[in-house]
Amino acid sequence: MSGRIRLDLALEQRGLLPSRARARDAILRGTVSVNGAPASKPNQMVGPADRLALADPAADYVSRAALKLIAGLDAGAIDPAGLVCLDVGASTGGFTQVLVERGAARVYAVDVGHGQLHERLRAEKRVVSLEGLNARLLTREEIAEPIDLLVCDISFVSVAKVLAAPLALCGPQARAVILFKPQFEVGREHVGKGGIVTDAAAMAAALAETIAFVEAQGFAHSLSTPSPITGGDGNRETVLVFAR
Repeated sequence: MSGRIRLDLALEQRGLLPSRARARDAILRGTVSVNGAPASKPNQMVGPADRLALADPAADYVSRAALKLIAGLDAGAIDPAGLVCLDVGASTGGFTQVLVERGAARVYAVDVGHGQLHERLRAEKRVVSLEGLNARLLTREEIAEPIDLLVCDISFVSVAKVLAAPLALCGPQARAVILFKPQFEVGREHVGKGGIVTDAAAMAAALAETIAFVEAQGFAHSLSTPSPITGGDGNRETVLVFAR
């Protein structure tokens, strides 16, 4: 690497982070320093002699979303060890990785897309990848055993349109950790510029409706906790915890 380049690119090229997108996110969250000084701009120019350091709790995970599930599990005092888990909207597997590392007996990783789950998790014997599958159509044919812990991080669709079938697969003592993303719950008329939701009343109403939906599936709302990081578009998300 010769000459001066952008900080986000330098982090990727030096192997500190797997992509410029992850690097940009880490910089904006204040977890990167250059020569001992905090860096806040992805376009900051750095040279080969500059020392780049990373103090990012998300760096060890295949997706920054892992931090969101960790917040929910810790807030709800949920220990996945030995549990049969269902990850709805698994994508690259940030949630799945957390469950595996915390000792889950098995994780069914469901996503409507193809080829997104990280190869590290594909090779994990406790992970059952169900890709190309719409979670709203899940039945006992795909997952025969009762689910002890359901986790969910979905985009571009409301939770209420997807989770009825997955929640029906849960056992009598099941827990659920569900990520509330306001931009997909409040309705298009309440989504502002850049996809950001600023209408507090609309957000509160949508949150209440989401909780009511899950409760109607036989769960009790245990707690809500703010996500420790914003969504990729900058929205403030909420982690919802439920118990049967």
